Amino acid sequence: IVAHFVSADYRWLCSPDGEESAIVLFKAGKSQDGYFTNDNIVAHATQAMDILAKYYPNEDHVLIFDNAMTHLKHADDALAARRMPKGPSATWGISKVSCDNKGNIILGENGRPVKEKVRMGDGRLPDGTPQSLYFPEGHEKASWFKGMAQILIECGYTDSSGLKTECKDFKCPADRVDCCCRCLLYTQPNFTKVESLLETTCRRRGFNVIFLPKFHCELNFIEQCWGDAKLRFIDTYHKGLDGAQAVWAIKKYRGHRVLPDNIMHLFDSDS
Repeated sequence: IVAHFVSADYRWLCSPDGEESAIVLFKAGKSQDGYFTNDNIVAHATQAMDILAKYYPNEDHVLIFDNAMTHLKHADDALAARRMPKGPSATWGISKVSCDNKGNIILGENGRPVKEKVRMGDGRLPDGTPQSLYFPEGHEKASWFKGMAQILIECGYTDSSGLKTECKDFKCPADRVDCCCRCLLYTQPNFTKVESLLETTCRRRGFNVIFLPKFHCELNFIEQCWGDAKLRFIDTYHKGLDGAQAVWAIKKYRGHRVLPDNIMHLFDSDS
């Protein structure tokens, strides 16, 4: 896998002298570098932001990604109402795969990933005040998960205790959002506007992120890059070069949009 950042202004992202580059070469596969996960995506974005902040600090940069699930992953403790219990729980938590200090997945004796439970992050009340989803110290159920009903009561829905946990198969009436605790919680702003981990990482450093709409590959910059590469090879073939010669010419004249008309003579001279 070759991962890179490209723009109309800077072409392939690198420092002005070319010594630092945003390119990542990754050998995918179980016996190689593993698989290109969201951790790799975030690390790659961080690498690009380091270059932009260091060499191009006086511009507003927007990082654009396609709408792949790998890019859209939320943080492990991100708000999600799907499996919350209605009432308080001393054991409920988010299940996540355990990793070592290097980010490698820890496997159990059965060869499967070891999982652990983590606390869900804070939400926000309608007025913007942070809302912990766990009872505070001093409460009779300190550190317990509050449950959907209590979370909704704190948001102003005082009758939430009388709602059922969720409608059968979570198929709620189209004209209601207060039919069950889960549906009502789903409509709360802090649950509907959960940022991806990639967005959060970039925003903290002052970079904006845009995800391209699904099924519109014509908007993706990679298509333009592929088109440019194909045109370069076509140009070399029209000038009489074969495959190996074309690779040589494109590497040598990578900063040029077209190759010199005397490319065959230059190739012979270089050889």
